[in-house]
Amino acid sequence: MPHESTVHAEGHHGPAVHRESAVYTHGHHESVLRSHTWRTAANSAAYLLDALEPHMEILDIGCGPGTITADLAALVPDGRVTGLEHAPDVLEQARATAGARGQDNVRFVTGDVHALDFPDDSFCVTHAHQVLQHVGDPVRALREMRRVTRPGGIVAVRDADYAAMTWYPAVEGMDDWLDLYHRVARANGGEPDAGRRLRAWAREAGFADAAITSTAAAWSYATAEERAWWSGLWADRTVASSYARLAVEGGHAAEAGLHRIAGAWREWGAREDAWFGVLHGEALCRV
Repeated sequence: MPHESTVHAEGHHGPAVHRESAVYTHGHHESVLRSHTWRTAANSAAYLLDALEPHMEILDIGCGPGTITADLAALVPDGRVTGLEHAPDVLEQARATAGARGQDNVRFVTGDVHALDFPDDSFCVTHAHQVLQHVGDPVRALREMRRVTRPGGIVAVRDADYAAMTWYPAVEGMDDWLDLYHRVARANGGEPDAGRRLRAWAREAGFADAAITSTAAAWSYATAEERAWWSGLWADRTVASSYARLAVEGGHAAEAGLHRIAGAWREWGAREDAWFGVLHGEALCRV
């Protein structure tokens, strides 16, 4: 059974260095799971759904609390979905999600996308949502995803692109949030602007141009409820999650600065004309 492992991978910012897999910047604080449990196959994997067939076996990498995984399991009733997560603590919630739906064609395991503990050609579809932006070597991860996918199958990846995020109005402190997030994420070994790089990474991993279908999609937050939810979870994440701890411990920000940025988020969320857009890059790669 897959398990947690430590992988020494080459970084992808500047000269190659031996390092452990990137640190997951967000962690699994309640403010993070508040966001993750909102995600569904419909709002986070629509680009993949038309390719699914009832018999398929799917690997869902970085499954987190399991909401997308459970949705995928419902779409392959004659198949099976394996949800894989590097951090074992969140899998209890993932199992509860599937259990509440009475699903018996889904299982959850721990593992590392850089070194998947599955034989070659194990799955019809290998899927990763918001994963490659956090890993130490996304090309190596894609090669592993390709290895465990059967010929004719699909590797499907979707990642946000932080530099392409946009909002209105220009509340003072919001630009500071984006700059800080970039610095913290990259110091942890990730690439927050992953969305624009998915096609390039897939080509480097060995997929031919003709085998890659590149698309883009966006989340947007504009209603009073959406603004309150999005601004609240980011305000809380900025001061109380692993991201906050890593920002301070890494010397990127002082606690007072984090509270100022959290205040900017809350100020933005209170504006009646506020709007926020999150652009994602997507890639369907045929094996």
